[in-house]
Amino acid sequence: MSYTVPPTRTAAVVQQLRNEIVTGELPPGTLIKDAELAARLGVSITPVREAIAQLSVEGLIDIAPNRTRHVTKMTQKNALELIDVMGVLACAGFEWGVENLTATHIDLMRQRQKEFVEGLRTGNVLAAGAAGADFSTVAILASGNRELQSMVDLVVARTLRILAMGADSNLWEVWISGHEEVLEHLEAGDTTGALERYKKIYVEFRTRIEPTLFAE
Repeated sequence: MSYTVPPTRTAAVVQQLRNEIVTGELPPGTLIKDAELAARLGVSITPVREAIAQLSVEGLIDIAPNRTRHVTKMTQKNALELIDVMGVLACAGFEWGVENLTATHIDLMRQRQKEFVEGLRTGNVLAAGAAGADFSTVAILASGNRELQSMVDLVVARTLRILAMGADSNLWEVWISGHEEVLEHLEAGDTTGALERYKKIYVEFRTRIEPTLFAE
């Protein structure tokens, strides 16, 4: 899930609102008002409405029958189901792409891992999350299945919003150590071991996250 310069105003608004929702700046249940957003972001109503429609598709904004919009609320059950879906999709993409990974791909994954760790070290959770997601993106795109990558991007965005993990959360260690071990397998030419370790990341993460979701 790369964060690049958006090509349109609508894309810029989508990125800004997504970031605010993911980081918790716009908490679940927040009422979304077109005019207020347009004024705050310095754009017209049209890109705001288009962005809200896009974020509704992504599951980050709920649109009620009376057309009022709120940042999506999530139950523990829904959150765990979303994490499960993220694991299924990402692991499928990794499995389909792992045999196609070249030394260049693996070097890129190593670079993304460094950026992931550095983002957490400096407290930049958005940069860390993007780099961590890109680690998997390299393998998924190596499968040639761009539709799957699009679905993974949507689920990752929703999952990051739900978890709203700070840079100091000990849950990140599951990904840091998991990625490191995946890379070790890949650099040794052990694609089977890399795939099994990658799958284990999601099992470990779900086990550790479940007791903490929505805990008072």
